[in-house]
Amino acid sequence: MNENDLMAYFDARREQVDRALDDVLAMPANGEDPMRLREAMRYAVLGGGKRMRPLLTIAACEAVGGTAAHAMPAACAVELVHAYSLVHDDLPAMDDDAERRGKPTVHVAFGEAAAVLAGDALLTAAFGAFAGARGGPGRPFEAVLELTIRAGIDGMVGGQAVDLHEGQDIRQLQRLEHLHSLKTGALYQASGAMGALLGGADDALVERLRRFGLAFGIAFQHADDVLDGDQPALRQAALRRVDALVHECIQLTAGLSVAADPLRGIARWVSDRATKAMAGAIVD
Repeated sequence: MNENDLMAYFDARREQVDRALDDVLAMPANGEDPMRLREAMRYAVLGGGKRMRPLLTIAACEAVGGTAAHAMPAACAVELVHAYSLVHDDLPAMDDDAERRGKPTVHVAFGEAAAVLAGDALLTAAFGAFAGARGGPGRPFEAVLELTIRAGIDGMVGGQAVDLHEGQDIRQLQRLEHLHSLKTGALYQASGAMGALLGGADDALVERLRRFGLAFGIAFQHADDVLDGDQPALRQAALRRVDALVHECIQLTAGLSVAADPLRGIARWVSDRATKAMAGAIVD
């Protein structure tokens, strides 16, 4: 899959995901919205973002013979969990950020109490989104369990605790990757596994795409660190790790048909992203 085809794939699947998320977060007919919570939820989710977790979920499902429609409940769920985590991470008690994606953060735009409640509501809406998987060809209950594990104390939430406890200036690559595997990698890990589960894959293939998601998630965060100028002492080592992790991703797709080409393209995309980020850092 060349770059133009991959970008067209991204655009088409993002449009599908955005429509589905808009439906999940639709305002009620009576317009009732205490504390503007529904508006805050829509603001948090529909105001931009790369949608990489849903894209990976869909690509994993398609790679094992499923469709975007089969994957969409999980794709929406993982994006809603991601959005809730950002709303809460931005709070004054956490990272205390005033801006995200070029806009005021939710607690700045709607108030701190509304941000807490909107994040809570997004998390519960995520698991409600799985209702759309009923009657599909895969294993939706196991997909729900996968997201529950990866989003919780042993995954994303635990990673945020490590981040808050240790701070940003981690100087050992192994420790940094442990943080990335929890805070970022866990939801990508869930994305790969959920896509495979909803596509009807067997246990061995589910595990391969779970590992794909984790490797991709760590590589993605390394690339973001370089792009954002974080962890300058580890830049070269992190870039080497991106190459190794992307190679692992490609190996994990061995034996899959051309239906897995978007999945392979997503892995190569993060390698290109890291290389371009590093070139920019050297120029700067």
